[in-house]
Amino acid sequence: MKAAVITFPGSNCDMDMYHALESFDVAVDLLDDQASDLSAYDAIFIPGGFSYGDYLRSGAVAKFSPAMDAVKVAADNGQLVIGICNGFQILTEAGLLPGQLLVNEQPGFICDEVNLVVENEDSNFTNVLKKGDVIKVPIAHGEGNYVTDEATLQELEDNHQVIFRYQENVNGSMNRIAGITNKAGNVYGMMPHPERAVDALTGNDSGRAFFESLLAAVDHKARA
Repeated sequence: MKAAVITFPGSNCDMDMYHALESFDVAVDLLDDQASDLSAYDAIFIPGGFSYGDYLRSGAVAKFSPAMDAVKVAADNGQLVIGICNGFQILTEAGLLPGQLLVNEQPGFICDEVNLVVENEDSNFTNVLKKGDVIKVPIAHGEGNYVTDEATLQELEDNHQVIFRYQENVNGSMNRIAGITNKAGNVYGMMPHPERAVDALTGNDSGRAFFESLLAAVDHKARA
């Protein structure tokens, strides 16, 4: 798999993602927010942090960067696009995923580990897991409260676009949603940080299943 990690001014999880991917022997490039061509990559990652200082709203400025035009082209071409934390916020602001991430129900920054329940085992991001499996993954956000209108929420559920749910609703998200895909299933956003849970030395390697699923999905596509 060949991957790109897009670094915006204010990103601070780009190196976490870079090292996580390297641990799976993925060929990975760090690209800045001026990147204009992502056609060479199987997967594009938008990492966590505070892009452009999170002015206006989290992700609201980043969506105007040249790199996001290239991300939209990649998404339309069927390449995998993954936004983690601030990356999820950017994907919603850019219209690549529905809904929005608001201030946590109990305002304040949450830094913890939480249990995530697998809702869809057939996605590009969970195919080595089973529905109902629970993994523990770090979170670090102040605006992780996922909201959308009722019609879109029902559509997400009906189309099996909800990939993970929080076991306990830590931030007020509708239906305990922690991660969703677009209808095509190739664009994915989640607030928790699987890239921070890939090394047993840190006390948690539950996030490895997420990356193993991605690798399996890319391999399957290559063989198709």
